[in-house]
This record gives sequence, structure tokens and C-alpha cells, in this order.
Amino acid sequence: MKELSLHILDIAENSIGAKADFVRIAVDETVKEGYISIEIQDNGPGIQKEMIGSVADPFVTTRTERRIGMGISLFKAAAEQSCGAFDIESDEKKGTRVKAVFKKDHVDTAPVGDTAATIITLLAGNPGLDIRYEHATPENSFFLDTREIRQDLEGIDIDHPAVLEKIKELINDNIGSKR
Repeated sequence: MKELSLHILDIAENSIGAKADFVRIAVDETVKEGYISIEIQDNGPGIQKEMIGSVADPFVTTRTERRIGMGISLFKAAAEQSCGAFDIESDEKKGTRVKAVFKKDHVDTAPVGDTAATIITLLAGNPGLDIRYEHATPENSFFLDTREIRQDLEGIDIDHPAVLEKIKELINDNIGSKR
């Protein structure tokens, strides 16, 4: 994928497909020694213990409409190709956490990309979803929680175009666009 934000979108969509209604996305560009850390955590039903060891295999999927699942395997491969690391943990009652670390200056590390567009895409397509988005850069640290935003909206839907545009502006103003 051209941007790490597309991996975030794919993994978060996996969470939504597994019936999660809350996703925490954390991007840390301040990790020691020039690494980028991306963590996606959900409150879905989790992955069965017997499946957890094979979820990064592209030919293992629980989907019935197709027999391959590339998202996690591509995310893992991208991290490992950049001298980074990958980890996944899941509890069948509490959800799943996926974490990948990328060496910032490695030739195979894609740019972080447009995380604002990723968050907006997730919210526009899944109005019942709540997201906590955390992003730390060397210049700034920022977080957004849609549960707090919903309280301030006074009945306006979070997927209303004007609300989505304001959220996008808020993210871009705090972390910059197209990192």
C-alpha cells in the first residue's frame, strides 16, 4: 500500500466487520530511534485462540465470500520489510489489538499518509462507530474521541458532511495533512 494510513483503514474495517463499535487508533511518530508505531485496538468479539497464530497467513480467513484475507498479512509484511515488528493480541471477550512498528527512514517504509481521510472514511461509512484517534509527532500530540464529539453535536449526526469536514480540519490543523 502506498500509505500506512491505508493499512489503518483496512485493519479498522476488519474490526467493524467483526462487529466492533469502538476502535482506538494510535499513531506514534516519536518512538525512540526513528520508528513509527501504529496500533489499532477494538472492542469486537476477538479472535479465537486457535486462529490467532495464523491470522497473518493470507490464505486463512473467516470470511465466507472469499478465501483469502490480505489485510493483516500485508500490514505485518510492511512492518517486517522496514526492519520493524508486528504483534497481535486478542481476547475472545474483549477484542483485538494489532500493533506494527516501522523504521522511519527505511527505504521500504511508506509515508504515514492522510490519516484524516482514513478517520473520515471510517466515520462516513459507519455512523454508529466510535473512534479514539491518538497521534503523536515530534511537533505535536493530539487525540480525538468521537464519543466526546457526539455529546457536543446536540442531535446532529456525526456523519453529516459539515461535521466530517470539521473533524478533518481539526486533525489536519493538529498533525498536518499527508504526513
